[in-house]
Amino acid sequence: MTLTQTLLDRLEPENLKLQRFQEIAARLFAWGIIVRDEDGVEQRCYDDACRIENLLAEYFALSGFRLVHDLQNEFFRLYAPGAQIPGLAEDDNDPTPSLRARLSADFVASALALRFLYQQGLAEGGGRLSDDGDILIRFEELATTLQIQIKRPLPENLGDRDRLLKDLKRHRLIQYGALFSMHDEDALIAIRPTILGIIGEDVLAAALEAEGFAEAVSEPESGEQNL
Repeated sequence: MTLTQTLLDRLEPENLKLQRFQEIAARLFAWGIIVRDEDGVEQRCYDDACRIENLLAEYFALSGFRLVHDLQNEFFRLYAPGAQIPGLAEDDNDPTPSLRARLSADFVASALALRFLYQQGLAEGGGRLSDDGDILIRFEELATTLQIQIKRPLPENLGDRDRLLKDLKRHRLIQYGALFSMHDEDALIAIRPTILGIIGEDVLAAALEAEGFAEAVSEPESGEQNL
């Protein structure tokens, strides 16, 4: 029996076609994450992925990938072979650098700042914590945390700042409204629980304690799975 036929046999009880399986797998390979509350398309992908979670996990495991399902926050994240996963034991595979997302130093530093702010927000609770588990911050808080805690300022160019925010949003780490403006002091950014899946407490602590961290994050090929 071929692998394709096995997939078809496993999909049939769930009334899903092979094309749908391919769409879900392709999205995970391309973006590394599926978040239910992102939009209608991703919500349907997430719901279908839940129906075939074991099959997806087995499929990715054939190539050494690990699929992690956060039930509480309703998202799937796919990790490359050898990736360090916060809260989980390391696998036996060697890291594969070519499979890592190529992220800028500004992105890595901002992700660390967001992780710091998320942890701080959880400790404070109150109005900063939304019903969806997001922590609400203002843009100035991100800028200040980068400067003071991470020792790396935001890009000076407004266009670069805008691209950075869009990149963080594209990786499902933050959300903000269509009318969001960096110049609006009342505009809010939501840090999503997905930040916990790429930066563990030990990584954050090491970054905060490191001397000359601004130089340490200047390597342009840091991977999303190993920030």
